[in-house]
Amino acid sequence: MALGIIGKKLGMTQIFDSQGNPVPITVVQAGPCFVTQVKAPGTDHYAAVQLGFDSIPERKANQPLKGHLKKAGVPPLRTLREFRVADEELSQYSPGQEVRASIFKAGDIVDVIGTSKGRGFTGVIRRHNFRGYPASHGTHEYFRHGGSIGCRFPQHTIKGLKMAGRYGGSRVTVQNLRIVEVRDKQNLLLIRGAVPGARNSLLLIRKAKKKP
Repeated sequence: MALGIIGKKLGMTQIFDSQGNPVPITVVQAGPCFVTQVKAPGTDHYAAVQLGFDSIPERKANQPLKGHLKKAGVPPLRTLREFRVADEELSQYSPGQEVRASIFKAGDIVDVIGTSKGRGFTGVIRRHNFRGYPASHGTHEYFRHGGSIGCRFPQHTIKGLKMAGRYGGSRVTVQNLRIVEVRDKQNLLLIRGAVPGARNSLLLIRKAKKKP
Protein backbone atom coordinates (compact mmCIF):
# COMPACT_ATOMS: atom_id res chain seq x y z
CA MET A 1 0.00 0.00 0.00
CA ALA A 2 1.38 3.41 -0.94
CA LEU A 3 2.07 6.03 1.69
CA GLY A 4 -0.69 8.53 2.48
CA ILE A 5 -0.69 11.93 4.14
CA ILE A 6 -2.30 13.66 7.12
CA GLY A 7 -4.44 16.69 6.37
CA LYS A 8 -7.04 19.09 7.66
CA LYS A 9 -10.43 19.81 6.11
CA LEU A 10 -10.72 23.50 5.26
CA GLY A 11 -14.19 23.49 3.72
CA MET A 12 -16.15 23.01 0.51
CA THR A 13 -16.52 25.09 -2.62
CA GLN A 14 -17.05 24.52 -6.32
CA ILE A 15 -15.07 24.94 -9.50
CA PHE A 16 -16.09 24.69 -13.14
CA ASP A 17 -14.80 22.15 -15.63
CA SER A 18 -13.94 22.79 -19.28
CA GLN A 19 -17.62 22.42 -20.26
CA GLY A 20 -18.74 24.94 -17.65
CA ASN A 21 -20.30 22.36 -15.31
CA PRO A 22 -19.97 23.00 -11.56
CA VAL A 23 -17.86 20.44 -9.68
CA PRO A 24 -18.23 20.14 -5.87
CA ILE A 25 -14.81 20.36 -4.22
CA THR A 26 -13.48 19.76 -0.72
CA VAL A 27 -10.33 21.76 0.02
CA VAL A 28 -7.87 19.86 2.21
CA GLN A 29 -4.63 21.16 3.69
CA ALA A 30 -2.41 18.12 3.11
CA GLY A 31 0.82 18.38 5.07
CA PRO A 32 3.56 19.23 5.14
CA CYS A 33 4.21 16.10 7.19
CA PHE A 34 7.45 14.70 8.58
CA VAL A 35 8.54 11.10 8.86
CA THR A 36 8.96 10.58 12.61
CA GLN A 37 9.60 6.83 12.66
CA VAL A 38 10.10 3.94 10.25
CA LYS A 39 8.93 0.57 11.55
CA ALA A 40 10.53 -2.53 10.04
CA PRO A 41 9.42 -6.17 10.30
CA GLY A 42 12.73 -7.15 11.91
CA THR A 43 12.28 -4.87 14.92
CA ASP A 44 8.57 -4.03 15.06
CA HIS A 45 7.12 -7.11 13.32
CA TYR A 46 5.38 -5.04 10.64
CA ALA A 47 6.25 -2.41 8.03
CA ALA A 48 4.89 1.10 8.54
CA VAL A 49 5.84 4.75 8.34
CA GLN A 50 4.82 7.13 11.11
CA LEU A 51 4.05 10.69 10.01
CA GLY A 52 3.72 13.85 12.11
CA PHE A 53 1.55 16.84 11.25
CA ASP A 54 0.73 20.32 12.56
CA SER A 55 3.60 22.04 14.36
CA ILE A 56 3.02 23.25 17.92
CA PRO A 57 5.05 25.39 20.34
CA GLU A 58 7.65 23.44 22.27
CA ARG A 59 6.01 24.32 25.60
CA LYS A 60 2.88 22.40 24.54
CA ALA A 61 4.75 19.12 23.93
CA ASN A 62 5.31 16.74 26.82
CA GLN A 63 8.68 15.15 27.52
CA PRO A 64 7.96 11.72 25.94
CA LEU A 65 6.83 13.40 22.71
CA LYS A 66 9.85 15.69 22.66
CA GLY A 67 12.20 12.74 23.11
CA HIS A 68 10.48 10.73 20.40
CA LEU A 69 10.58 13.55 17.86
CA LYS A 70 14.13 14.55 18.77
CA LYS A 71 15.35 11.20 17.45
CA ALA A 72 13.86 12.07 14.05
CA GLY A 73 15.17 15.65 14.15
CA VAL A 74 11.76 17.26 13.64
CA PRO A 75 9.98 20.04 15.57
CA PRO A 76 7.14 19.32 18.05
CA LEU A 77 4.06 18.09 16.20
CA ARG A 78 0.47 17.78 17.33
CA THR A 79 -0.60 14.63 15.47
CA LEU A 80 1.16 11.32 14.79
CA ARG A 81 -0.33 8.63 12.56
CA GLU A 82 0.98 5.43 10.96
CA PHE A 83 0.61 4.27 7.38
CA ARG A 84 1.26 0.67 6.47
CA VAL A 85 3.60 0.16 3.50
CA ALA A 86 5.07 -2.82 1.72
CA ASP A 87 8.38 -4.14 3.04
CA GLU A 88 10.23 -3.19 -0.15
CA GLU A 89 9.03 0.44 0.14
CA LEU A 90 10.65 1.10 3.54
CA SER A 91 13.98 2.04 1.96
CA GLN A 92 12.32 5.11 0.40
CA TYR A 93 11.68 6.74 3.77
CA SER A 94 13.94 7.97 6.56
CA PRO A 95 13.27 9.89 9.81
CA GLY A 96 13.06 13.64 9.28
CA GLN A 97 12.00 13.35 5.64
CA GLU A 98 9.30 15.82 4.54
CA VAL A 99 6.14 14.50 2.86
CA ARG A 100 4.12 17.02 0.86
CA ALA A 101 0.92 17.06 -1.15
CA SER A 102 3.01 16.45 -4.27
CA ILE A 103 2.96 12.70 -3.56
CA PHE A 104 -0.46 12.88 -5.25
CA LYS A 105 -1.34 14.13 -8.71
CA ALA A 106 -4.55 15.22 -10.42
CA GLY A 107 -6.66 12.22 -11.34
CA ASP A 108 -5.50 9.99 -8.47
CA ILE A 109 -8.18 7.96 -6.70
CA VAL A 110 -7.95 8.23 -2.90
CA ASP A 111 -9.68 7.06 0.26
CA VAL A 112 -10.34 9.73 2.89
CA ILE A 113 -10.69 8.81 6.57
CA GLY A 114 -12.15 11.22 9.10
CA THR A 115 -14.41 11.55 12.15
CA SER A 116 -18.02 12.33 11.28
CA LYS A 117 -19.82 15.24 12.88
CA GLY A 118 -21.19 14.37 16.32
CA ARG A 119 -24.97 14.80 16.51
CA GLY A 120 -25.56 13.81 20.11
CA PHE A 121 -28.36 11.53 21.33
CA THR A 122 -30.91 11.12 18.53
CA GLY A 123 -34.01 9.06 17.88
CA VAL A 124 -34.51 6.19 15.49
CA ILE A 125 -35.90 8.34 12.66
CA ARG A 126 -32.78 10.45 12.39
CA ARG A 127 -30.30 7.74 13.37
CA HIS A 128 -31.67 4.80 11.36
CA ASN A 129 -34.08 6.44 8.88
CA PHE A 130 -37.16 4.84 10.44
CA ARG A 131 -40.46 5.89 8.92
CA GLY A 132 -42.40 6.55 12.13
CA TYR A 133 -46.10 5.93 12.78
CA PRO A 134 -49.10 7.22 10.79
CA ALA A 135 -50.33 10.59 12.02
CA SER A 136 -53.95 9.46 11.91
CA HIS A 137 -56.78 8.85 14.34
CA GLY A 138 -55.79 6.32 16.96
CA THR A 139 -52.10 7.20 17.03
CA HIS A 140 -51.49 9.17 20.21
CA GLU A 141 -48.04 10.45 21.27
CA TYR A 142 -46.34 7.65 19.38
CA PHE A 143 -45.36 9.29 16.10
CA ARG A 144 -41.55 8.98 16.27
CA HIS A 145 -41.12 5.85 18.40
CA GLY A 146 -39.13 2.81 17.40
CA GLY A 147 -41.79 0.19 18.07
CA SER A 148 -41.34 -3.11 19.86
CA ILE A 149 -37.79 -3.97 20.96
CA GLY A 150 -38.22 -7.56 22.08
CA CYS A 151 -40.40 -10.64 22.46
CA ARG A 152 -41.04 -13.49 24.90
CA PHE A 153 -37.96 -15.37 23.72
CA PRO A 154 -35.03 -14.88 24.46
CA GLN A 155 -36.32 -12.64 27.28
CA HIS A 156 -33.94 -9.78 26.52
CA THR A 157 -33.32 -7.16 23.86
CA ILE A 158 -31.32 -8.68 21.02
CA LYS A 159 -27.84 -7.26 20.65
CA GLY A 160 -27.46 -4.83 17.75
CA LEU A 161 -31.13 -3.84 17.61
CA LYS A 162 -31.63 -0.44 15.99
CA MET A 163 -32.60 1.96 18.75
CA ALA A 164 -32.14 5.58 19.74
CA GLY A 165 -28.64 6.50 20.87
CA ARG A 166 -25.45 8.40 20.17
CA TYR A 167 -25.20 9.33 16.49
CA GLY A 168 -22.10 10.55 14.68
CA GLY A 169 -18.62 11.18 16.03
CA SER A 170 -17.33 7.92 14.59
CA ARG A 171 -14.54 6.97 12.19
CA VAL A 172 -15.77 7.06 8.60
CA THR A 173 -13.95 6.14 5.39
CA VAL A 174 -15.12 7.52 2.04
CA GLN A 175 -13.61 5.52 -0.77
CA ASN A 176 -12.69 6.23 -4.37
CA LEU A 177 -12.70 10.04 -4.43
CA ARG A 178 -10.87 11.72 -7.28
CA ILE A 179 -8.24 14.44 -6.82
CA VAL A 180 -9.07 17.30 -9.16
CA GLU A 181 -6.04 19.50 -8.49
CA VAL A 182 -2.86 19.54 -6.41
CA ARG A 183 -1.45 22.89 -5.27
CA ASP A 184 1.90 21.89 -3.85
CA LYS A 185 3.12 25.40 -2.95
CA GLN A 186 0.03 25.93 -0.79
CA ASN A 187 -0.09 22.31 0.47
CA LEU A 188 -3.64 21.96 -0.83
CA LEU A 189 -5.57 19.07 -2.35
CA LEU A 190 -8.83 19.73 -4.19
CA ILE A 191 -10.89 16.55 -3.87
CA ARG A 192 -14.12 16.00 -5.75
CA GLY A 193 -17.10 15.39 -3.45
CA ALA A 194 -17.63 15.50 0.29
CA VAL A 195 -15.41 14.05 3.00
CA PRO A 196 -16.35 13.25 6.62
CA GLY A 197 -15.92 15.70 9.46
CA ALA A 198 -16.39 19.34 10.32
CA ARG A 199 -14.15 22.19 9.19
CA ASN A 200 -10.61 22.01 10.59
CA SER A 201 -11.04 18.34 11.49
CA LEU A 202 -8.25 15.82 10.96
CA LEU A 203 -8.18 13.67 7.82
CA LEU A 204 -6.07 10.79 6.57
CA ILE A 205 -5.71 10.63 2.78
CA ARG A 206 -4.29 7.51 1.17
CA LYS A 207 -4.25 6.15 -2.34
CA ALA A 208 -7.06 3.71 -3.03
CA LYS A 209 -6.10 0.05 -3.31
CA LYS A 210 -7.70 -0.19 -6.73
CA LYS A 211 -9.62 2.10 -9.02
CA PRO A 212 -13.43 1.71 -9.13
